[in-house]
Amino acid sequence: MGDEVSGPFAVPIYSSATEVLDKLKEKWSAVKKQPYPAMYSSVVGGIILDPAMMVIPMDDHMVHRGHGVFDTAMLMDGYLYELDTHLDRFLRSASNAKIKSPFPREILHNILIQMTVASKCKKGSLRYWLSAGPGNFLLSPAGCPEAAFYAVVIDDDYSQCKEGVKVITSTVPMKPPLFATVKNVNYLPNVLSAMEAEEKGAWAAIWVDEQGYVAEGPNVNVAFITKNKELLLPSFDKILSGCTAKRLLALAPQLVEKGLLIGVSTADITVDNAKDSAEMMFVGSGLPILPIIQWDDRPIGDGKVGELTLALSNLLWEDMLGGPERIQVPY
Repeated sequence: MGDEVSGPFAVPIYSSATEVLDKLKEKWSAVKKQPYPAMYSSVVGGIILDPAMMVIPMDDHMVHRGHGVFDTAMLMDGYLYELDTHLDRFLRSASNAKIKSPFPREILHNILIQMTVASKCKKGSLRYWLSAGPGNFLLSPAGCPEAAFYAVVIDDDYSQCKEGVKVITSTVPMKPPLFATVKNVNYLPNVLSAMEAEEKGAWAAIWVDEQGYVAEGPNVNVAFITKNKELLLPSFDKILSGCTAKRLLALAPQLVEKGLLIGVSTADITVDNAKDSAEMMFVGSGLPILPIIQWDDRPIGDGKVGELTLALSNLLWEDMLGGPERIQVPY
């Protein structure tokens, strides 16, 4: 290590990459299980297995300007679930954010598969980003030579959610449709909404739009079972079009055929009608369904996890385990 800057707090000066790497490795030396077994970086041009090197440049515009988009895909027993669906949304988000991918879609797909193989991880998730790229600290990305693609494998032994949770109405203003419908990295409203829920002893908060219609959770969609047994989800015109939510809409007619539901649709849902539902749930990739038993101080239905919520959860879980939307990872 080099010199130190004198003062009340002596700041070390690192003059070589080796010194910095040694310092970065200290963080991971006591970690028993690596939570991020692999990363890809187009800046490096390859797959990284050492967690100490899973970094991105400070002058990347995604870091200091929030100019980036992301998406995910779940990894279950060596199969990637809905990767193509998420990748399509990813590229739509990039187009709306005016970020041109450095690779065509098929190369992005191939990189994600190769990274998963290299990770040897069989259960968890992928998360991947397109950024305007590194270049400078200005506002415009005009000085960024090329967009950057990053991805990481997250090792996580998740399971089907069957316990009910409580939610609150968020007081944090929701994003306007231009930003809410794009899966971008500007998540400060989402973070503040999640923190507000935690401070009030709730699992998450629900956004309500200016017209008084139910919108979404901080990073999940929300769905309802009406008292006459119709599955309703808020319209997607002002919120993110959730891949898992849309898959639920495709699978739920199976319960209509069995006579358990009378219908499946999207609609503008008022808060009063939503709170008067028989059942309520969050819908998202990592859940895939999370029962909600109380909103603010009001129980949903009888305040217990509903049978139709669990039936829908089973549909999605079985689809993740053996449905047609899976891609086998060639380890």
